[in-house]
Amino acid sequence: MDVPARLSVVTLAAAGVGELRAFYGRLGWPEVPGSGDRWAGFLLGGAVLALYPEESLAAEAAPGEAAAGPWRGVTLAINVDSRAAVDEAYASALDAGARAVAEPQERPWGGRSAYFADPEGNRWEIAYAAVAEFGPRGEVVGFG
Repeated sequence: MDVPARLSVVTLAAAGVGELRAFYGRLGWPEVPGSGDRWAGFLLGGAVLALYPEESLAAEAAPGEAAAGPWRGVTLAINVDSRAAVDEAYASALDAGARAVAEPQERPWGGRSAYFADPEGNRWEIAYAAVAEFGPRGEVVGFG
């Protein structure tokens, strides 16, 4: 399996999820079901903007790294159709020259994901979330 050519989710490391959630709500952006003050998502034209507490995101996307390290506090996500596809796509990314960041694993939020870094250190998550619904081009059409 190759890594799917899609961008499903952009996750911002938030110092205050509730405050950012309120801001994006004031912009009139539609929240996805399950949003709250510990995680929030907004469906934006086929992708999801996610807000996640910075300490939780750092624990997933930059395990063992100093907060002042090369990670910028933003992750890009590729959602896939199954738990097994996380492992397959992760292996393909590493074969293509990505740096391993976090091996595939079950996550407290109920899905499975892994993280890799591109050659410039940008963090990509490959994730399975049962709530993700895809259209014919692999675009996110629902999230929850």
